[in-house]
Amino acid sequence: MSKQEIGISFEGGLKVAAEIKTFRIRTDQSIGDGGDGSEPSPFDLFLASLATCAGFYVLSFCRERDIATDEIRMSMTTEKTPGSKWVGKIAIRIDLPPGFPEKYRTAVVKAAESCTVKAHLHTPPAFDITAAIRK
Repeated sequence: MSKQEIGISFEGGLKVAAEIKTFRIRTDQSIGDGGDGSEPSPFDLFLASLATCAGFYVLSFCRERDIATDEIRMSMTTEKTPGSKWVGKIAIRIDLPPGFPEKYRTAVVKAAESCTVKAHLHTPPAFDITAAIRK
């Protein structure tokens, strides 16, 4: 099993950053949750990763078939379960332009459904959270 390490740092207030590969991803909490709303929340990034992952698979599908993507629009909406903080439904909409090949309409949806972030929700990883005192 290959490993990937992500470093976490605290940047004041409720800001938390992650160092992954050569990228630094900053998060904050909303003003209503005690942050100053200067960055997306970790959960916002999670949702954005679902949306952009689906977008990547649509983009790849179209590129493999030499279908222009400049007029394709995508959006994702979430609905919370009533009486809960949990998202109970996620809907991704792919708006295809006139002239998009009808024979690929179902297939482009299947491509979006192939998102690996979404697949991880169906087969979640095991978590092992520990704490240690540095020496």
